Amino acid sequence: MTGTARPTAVWRRSSFSGDSGGNCVEVASIRNGLVAVRDSKAPADAVLFFPSREWRVFLGRVKAGEFG
Repeated sequence: MTGTARPTAVWRRSSFSGDSGGNCVEVASIRNGLVAVRDSKAPADAVLFFPSREWRVFLGRVKAGEFG
């Protein structure tokens, strides 16, 4: 699912991205059990939406080094 950012979303950026933004994504929990993800360098562009359970599984796999 894609769309635009909700103005009330509280976006979080990885602490690994530094102050310059880098190549990073921003994430926000939104209603209906969805997680919104956007490019930190282009916050006005498209937003991807994922069910929160799928996002948690994805993060677990990233932390486990599966995408190396």
